[in-house]
Amino acid sequence: MPREPARTRKTARQTVLPDARRKPRFAIGSVCTFARVPRIEELSPENAPPDWAIYGVPFDGGVTYRPGARFGPRAIREESQYIKRYSIEHDVDVCQALSIADAGDAAVSPFSCERSVGAQLDFARRIGDPDVTRLLALGGDHSIAYANIRVTWERTGKPRSGLPLVHFDSHLDTVDTVWDEKWSHASVFRRAIEEGYVDPSRMISIGIKGPLNTRDDLVFARDAGITVVTHERFRLEGQRLVRSFLRRIGSRSAYLSFDIDCIDPAFAPGTGTPVCGGFSSAEAIAIVRSLRGLNVVGADVVEMLPDRDVSGITALLASHIAMEVLALAAVRASVSTSARPRNSRRISR
Repeated sequence: MPREPARTRKTARQTVLPDARRKPRFAIGSVCTFARVPRIEELSPENAPPDWAIYGVPFDGGVTYRPGARFGPRAIREESQYIKRYSIEHDVDVCQALSIADAGDAAVSPFSCERSVGAQLDFARRIGDPDVTRLLALGGDHSIAYANIRVTWERTGKPRSGLPLVHFDSHLDTVDTVWDEKWSHASVFRRAIEEGYVDPSRMISIGIKGPLNTRDDLVFARDAGITVVTHERFRLEGQRLVRSFLRRIGSRSAYLSFDIDCIDPAFAPGTGTPVCGGFSSAEAIAIVRSLRGLNVVGADVVEMLPDRDVSGITALLASHIAMEVLALAAVRASVSTSARPRNSRRISR
């Protein structure tokens, strides 16, 4: 049986933010970090290592249409400066419940998808403490999710069945190859499933829509047992399917992958593979919030393309989605803190 991590941590650990009433949010100092959290090198001893580390992966060599997502991490960070710490809906102060840090950007290999995977793996494995620190990757195209999923799987004890996964996207990303390339953004989940890092029988893909190249694009997901929830199906029975999925995986460690193109380009034009007829910003945020109780142990927010953005609205939305993911983790951390010993933060396996 896979060993499930039980979150344990000291109640005193938290994220220290600059006082916005003293230092304006637009006065970021020398480095722009996600939501103004401290750089990982600057964490105070009592808050190190962090519970969550956010890092960028400025890579878009795996795209099949419009490039530019390599600039996504810096755009998300810039627009995140006004993101605030307290969630009204969850009644949780994210920065009080979690120690969060920005670990900077991973090294990438712009001319090779496969070599870039290796560079990201080397970087991510060195972030924080593997027994404590969970990783949220900002992309970059969706191919960057593979390395983050793999490191998350390693940090949760390498469960034999793989990790349950919640996937938001317009596309399934389970194509075998595109132009003989096995590591593009169209193949990320196929590779992760083939190598045992993801449990396809406990994977749900939400928001799939638009015409496909061929009916065969559905075959792998169907045969692997992925729960495919098209945008239209979600409108009819989405919340019932989400609740059923959460009951099925229970407290198992899970990964969350959010492709910004699941949102309609009217609300999120800044992406390289836009598909009309998607969620609104409010709908997407509400769906993420409905995952309350999910034991999220790793995540990514990807495919944000600043060149096609309008007034930073897509980058702003991406930063909000990332904070909503952290809020899910903060809710569980708050519950664990009240129920578990105060002298340990180790992720049990």
